[in-house]
Amino acid sequence: MSRVTRGTQMLDRAGIAFAVQSYDYDPEADSIGLQAADALGEAPQRVLKTLMALADDRPVCAILPSDREVAMKRLAAAVGAKSARMMKPADAERVTGYKVGGISPFGQMRRVPVVIETAAMAEPYVYINAGQRGLQVRLAPADAAAALGAIVAPLAA
Repeated sequence: MSRVTRGTQMLDRAGIAFAVQSYDYDPEADSIGLQAADALGEAPQRVLKTLMALADDRPVCAILPSDREVAMKRLAAAVGAKSARMMKPADAERVTGYKVGGISPFGQMRRVPVVIETAAMAEPYVYINAGQRGLQVRLAPADAAAALGAIVAPLAA
């Protein structure tokens, strides 16, 4: 498995400090994020999941702890939209250039608005998908938000 992805290259170019961590990805897991947290031996609130959605039919990226669910009304409000809904997996792969289970907010094919759950910012470090199934980057949440130009807002239901 390559430890270099478009996501890690983006972080390198931005001068962000991070560490790459691989784990055994289980495609049959009920929750990819929770399975990643378990495999990494980390608390679920530190292993963030990347979700692709449509807000007023425009792509957006939501990042939140793997043990939480996104409230679509909160996501829509965070980006100034009237409504939001999850993106179909095939559309998420096309927009991001990554496979489901390996979607990273870093280095996506198209730059889209990114919203990070407020609670994640209280953690000393977080894990976010690096752009490949079974590969995560460990970094400070403030560095992730800065690299992505993210909106920090309450997203969890």
